[in-house]
Amino acid sequence: MNPVLHPVSDPARWSRYVACGDSMTEGLWDPDPDDAAQVRGWADQLAGSLSARRVDAGLAPLEYANLAIRGRLLEPIIAEQLPIALEAEPDLISLVGGGNDLLRPGSDPDRMAAILEDAVHTIRRAGVDVLLATGTDTRQAGVLRAIRGRVATFNAHIWSIARRHDAYVVDVWGLRAIQDWRMWAQDRIHLTTDGHQRVAQAALVALGLTPDDAAWADPLARLAPVPTGQRFRSDAEWFVRDVYPWATRRLRGRSSGDARVPKRPRVEPLPPATSAATPSDAVREPVPPPEPSGPADTTVPR
Repeated sequence: MNPVLHPVSDPARWSRYVACGDSMTEGLWDPDPDDAAQVRGWADQLAGSLSARRVDAGLAPLEYANLAIRGRLLEPIIAEQLPIALEAEPDLISLVGGGNDLLRPGSDPDRMAAILEDAVHTIRRAGVDVLLATGTDTRQAGVLRAIRGRVATFNAHIWSIARRHDAYVVDVWGLRAIQDWRMWAQDRIHLTTDGHQRVAQAALVALGLTPDDAAWADPLARLAPVPTGQRFRSDAEWFVRDVYPWATRRLRGRSSGDARVPKRPRVEPLPPATSAATPSDAVREPVPPPEPSGPADTTVPR
């Protein structure tokens, strides 16, 4: 397989998929349309699409588990989730993490890459396909522009790891459609439903499959610039509402994922009705900006 050229794949190739990761894979800020108390996210949508394609081909639905837990750093993701994922004997594992690490001062993307490569080697040695994902470009990300170099370094490692181990890569960095604040939740770290849908479509393309929506990478219509005063007020509100609580948890050694358990801990058949929504299903009309300063705060979304 070639993670750059995205060769055409057969959706029947995968019958059992386990997703590992943090809040991006857990699906924060993408409410499950079938259960308002739960979240969905790009991995669930990808699994739904794979399942629907299998059923359309006359095969059994995809079996799926999602072990991701918000707030997790890369090492705990690998140490806690990967053994469980491998025990399920899947033929596809998505392993997406590192964003929480990169948000922290002093994080070392080279060390993170070494840890990730060991995990990918373990998965591939078990005969399982691996789906990785790059981090988001923070070029227009306000205060988080400072970590762009670390994100880019980690991304370069991800592509190299994929080459060495025949892994697939979701090119989130290159997905320009999500470089728009309307794709991001009010906390500026997590994707909205539309953002998750775009990433799910990008994952299909990464796996060598045709996307569900041909317009998946199209940007939203441009809006007028936000006045400076409104932008500053929004930034101040964001700091009080989201940044301060986040920093306080870190200082106290706590995480938003403490005491949480995976939402889909067991591999179970995924009904085709759970198939991924497509970007065209999302509301695309201009809406009041949750954070007018733009996608100021987007690393690998957590």
